[in-house]
Amino acid sequence: MNSDLYIYAGIVLLALCSLITRAGYFLLGHHIPFPDRVRQALRFAPLAALTAIIVPEILPWHYPDPPAFDLRLVAAAIAIAVFQYRRNAVLLIVSGMLALWALQWITGL
Repeated sequence: MNSDLYIYAGIVLLALCSLITRAGYFLLGHHIPFPDRVRQALRFAPLAALTAIIVPEILPWHYPDPPAFDLRLVAAAIAIAVFQYRRNAVLLIVSGMLALWALQWITGL
């Protein structure tokens, strides 16, 4: 019972910290101006977060195992090529998924 209380308290405190840090900017952001260099750096935060989510998913290689061929890497390359040509985020997602499904259907994986 004591360990359950510890876990629940940890979850509540982490949720509270997350709420305070995220809501704090919306509530106080107008009163605390950021320097231009910080604003420029914050523009890349969504891209960095998305990269941190996607790269481990398309490159799921672990140290003892050698790199293996993965269709997700090919589909990601196709999606990136489509994005470079059209500059449309929705088309990036659609082309990547269609490429992955087509590659899976062709190879039977």
